[in-house]
Amino acid sequence: MENKTGNVETIRACKFRIYPDQKRQRAIDNSISISQMLYNKLLEKTIEVHKSNSSSKISQRTINQFLNEIIKDDNTYLQLYAHVRVDIRNRLLKTYQNFFRRCQQKKSGAKIKAGFPRFKSKDRFNSITYIENNGSFGIERGRLRVSKIGTMKIEQHRNITGNVKTVTIKREGSDYYAIFTAEQIINPPKIRDINPVGIDVGIRNFIALSDGQTIQKPKFFKKREKRIARWQRIVARRNKSSRRRDYTKFRFQEEWKGITNQSNDFMHKLSDKLVHGGYTSFAVEELNISNMVRNHCLAQSIQNASWNRFIQMLSYKAESAGMKVIKVDARNTSKTCSDCGNIVDMPLSVRNFNCDRCGMQFDRDLNASINILKRAREGHSRRYAQGDMASAIQQELKSRIEELRTYPANAGGANDL
Repeated sequence: MENKTGNVETIRACKFRIYPDQKRQRAIDNSISISQMLYNKLLEKTIEVHKSNSSSKISQRTINQFLNEIIKDDNTYLQLYAHVRVDIRNRLLKTYQNFFRRCQQKKSGAKIKAGFPRFKSKDRFNSITYIENNGSFGIERGRLRVSKIGTMKIEQHRNITGNVKTVTIKREGSDYYAIFTAEQIINPPKIRDINPVGIDVGIRNFIALSDGQTIQKPKFFKKREKRIARWQRIVARRNKSSRRRDYTKFRFQEEWKGITNQSNDFMHKLSDKLVHGGYTSFAVEELNISNMVRNHCLAQSIQNASWNRFIQMLSYKAESAGMKVIKVDARNTSKTCSDCGNIVDMPLSVRNFNCDRCGMQFDRDLNASINILKRAREGHSRRYAQGDMASAIQQELKSRIEELRTYPANAGGANDL
């Protein structure tokens, strides 16, 4: 949000590699394991309440009551720092809030799944969070100090600016990371919007710009597809809870982590290039990925393309540079003639747009990018000004931070072709 001085208050996340010794690794792994058990215990008790009265909503007070009962019965959970236990409560509460929200949307006619909260396996719970900077963590002389865990080496490749609020200790395969969130006040420059550009995201061309440029994405997933499939088969053959299965899952996660790192590196460099490429604002489509992946023929390619993540990266970097990001309605951007406005019904397999009214022939993606820019200029959009943008994309930034904290290393949604 923008204050009276014109500065913008925002939240940013910084992710650093940490190197705990064996003792600290066991402490982190133990804390994550106890956190997973506590989450499942709380979920079990709340499910019993929900079954007895499905119309009642699970409140924070109810979860707090169950949390106190569980700790009273088993003091094992006292090994967790108090604020870590509060974060587990917050995770479960947020899960229920999202569930009840989706139930309301479904009653209103939305075609979505309600998605009742599920128990977390050890593969789906890989982090703990200290939700308040009250002295429970800190960096001193190149070492990270965390309560109930100890000190460990941290590779702090940049300074953390702003007021540090939380830290998350996350395990990704054999690696460990510390993710700090900080409130920052930035003073973006005032820029005249003299060179706007429309951006159309796609599968064949990762992005197409309205000035005629197209950029393709390296096929990171395709290059490792056979190796990933091989490790998947080996995991399926291993006996559950065996050491050999755990090792195989670790190798499988390492393959996905390599793809994820390559993907993020590519999108960070591309978004930096666009922000510093002479453009003064960006028009993009407002995509609904959950509806798009219903096409099973393209679902994997759509997930691997990571369009939302790229737009998030572009948004917060454009915000710092004082630029606008404008989201427009994505309907018929590829089927509308950018010259005369005629709508031509064409399947996805047709890559060239041929207008049967004015005779214009154009690349499908470039035609869509021009339409996106036109809609942004006409005002059929959600406009993020340089000051108002922070509040408008705050939820996107928070979801990105949450994704950093909880995203499993072996999931394919953030990886690329």
